[in-house]
Amino acid sequence: MRTLIRDVRVFDGERTVPRADVLIDGDRIAEPDGHPADVEVDGSGKTLLPGLIDAHTHTFDGSLAQALTHGVTTELDMFCLPGNLARQRELAAGNDDVADLRSAGMLATAPGGHPSQLMAGFDASTLEAFGDAVGGFDTVADPGQAKRFVEARLTEGIDYLKIVVDDGAVHGARLPALTRQIVAALVEAAHANGLTTIGHAITAREATIALDAGIDGLAHVYADTGPDDPAGHELAARIAAQGVFVVTTLAYFEAITGQAEAADHALPGCADNAVHAARTLHQAGVSLLAGTDANPFAPVHGAAMHRELALLTEAGLSNAEALAAATSVPARHFGLADRGHVAPGLRADLLLVDGDPTRDITATAAIAEVWRRGVRQPR
Repeated sequence: MRTLIRDVRVFDGERTVPRADVLIDGDRIAEPDGHPADVEVDGSGKTLLPGLIDAHTHTFDGSLAQALTHGVTTELDMFCLPGNLARQRELAAGNDDVADLRSAGMLATAPGGHPSQLMAGFDASTLEAFGDAVGGFDTVADPGQAKRFVEARLTEGIDYLKIVVDDGAVHGARLPALTRQIVAALVEAAHANGLTTIGHAITAREATIALDAGIDGLAHVYADTGPDDPAGHELAARIAAQGVFVVTTLAYFEAITGQAEAADHALPGCADNAVHAARTLHQAGVSLLAGTDANPFAPVHGAAMHRELALLTEAGLSNAEALAAATSVPARHFGLADRGHVAPGLRADLLLVDGDPTRDITATAAIAEVWRRGVRQPR
């Protein structure tokens, strides 16, 4: 199947081409060659983008289909138990009506540490969605267990390793947490096996522990420093100096702040602090990746990415920088060399929207067409 998109504005993952023709030949983007196409799409007044990449999700049954409907063609999952992961991988590999998937699989956490406290509160139907017997997922109690833990995850087919550094303080809880020594041992074991490491840390102190260990990326911005706190600026400078990327998850902080307020359990300044942290990190030159922390509750898979992009512009990113944070930037940091750009030879994972999101970021939600591996999705 050959599809020609005519006279379309193209954001190629980094820059904008005001008018172009783009050919989809099978599952790849190709140079228009003058030969007839099976289908022609009028792109006038529209913008063609790479399919969006959500750099922080939690994938369950139905998540990948929901994501693709909203133009998210790849999800980077940050915690998936082995049974569920095997099921979601099989789905993504064999079907073009769902988003593609990469995953951290089982995250590394302390016995009783985050997210144990969340899973303990789930009802039976929610636990079933995890696809595993949830009672005893693997944990790490001392540095000597790090190598075994990483090897077990490699057997399960993980793409990168997520390490939890979270004592529950932001949520008003007290949780067991990995020690500095364990975090460092996990990073060392992961790097020895060629794995990128991502640290779950949501305070400046936790982020510092991850940085001390040599982490490659952070799964969230830190949310406990406000505009008048010099610690946030100092931390941003250090993150930039170490070349560590940060997944923003501003939509997540907005969601949990709203949930806490509805339950009359305030999280003082959490969402505002997160936006401020993203602004500070951007000003320091840190590589920011758009991620939502989408899960079965809130934020919502796919739809949350469009909110994340708007929040990134509120944090000071230009529209083009926000769009890159959801396309070419995560593709680069996660080694997805076949996507994240609109260029000949790459996968035809594409999003066509009405209007111009380089001028009005909300236009990303005005979806006209989505292609996944060259397959046009019904709308």
